[in-house]
Amino acid sequence: MSAQGLVLREASVQRETKETQIRARLCLDGTGRAEVATGLAFLDHMLATCVRFARFDLELEARGDLAVDDHHTVEDVALVLGAGINKALGERCGIARFGHAYAPLDEALVRAVVDISGRPFARVKLDFVRPNLGAVATENLVHFFQSLATSAALTLHLEELTGANDHHRSEAAFKALGLALRAAVRRDANVPADEVPSTKGVLG
Repeated sequence: MSAQGLVLREASVQRETKETQIRARLCLDGTGRAEVATGLAFLDHMLATCVRFARFDLELEARGDLAVDDHHTVEDVALVLGAGINKALGERCGIARFGHAYAPLDEALVRAVVDISGRPFARVKLDFVRPNLGAVATENLVHFFQSLATSAALTLHLEELTGANDHHRSEAAFKALGLALRAAVRRDANVPADEVPSTKGVLG
């Protein structure tokens, strides 16, 4: 129960495969607290950044086949986080549904637009130059956003408007996503708590 007397939107998700073992607890009505350990320091940094600006609380621990490469861990962490968002939202009643944000980091500027639509789609345009950031392949960062949108059943448009430094591009993208998610999942005082914000009456 929140300080306002509202039921907290929370979820626990576990994923175990031959490639990864991941456990996560997520609260959409949090303070931005992150306790994340994926074995990939750069990914931990990006997740903590996203959660901070989304104002979610996230506990996530992952063990993956990093001796192979980072792909399975990055992808499956995104799938678990997306599943947590989807589960915590439930029937998606009373939410704003749409969110958008711009996030700058020095020369980099990224725009994120989110629709908690129930329709998985992602268009991601980040003009990375380097093959890796830390131990994470930049192509897998793009795949992270795509996998998150699929698992969370949301529409995501994420686009770099300008940038030169790949770390700045990535961090601005995760910040913009967090801010857009914060706006989209917020409880909207103008939407009845039991009403789905859709002319169809359902989101999904």
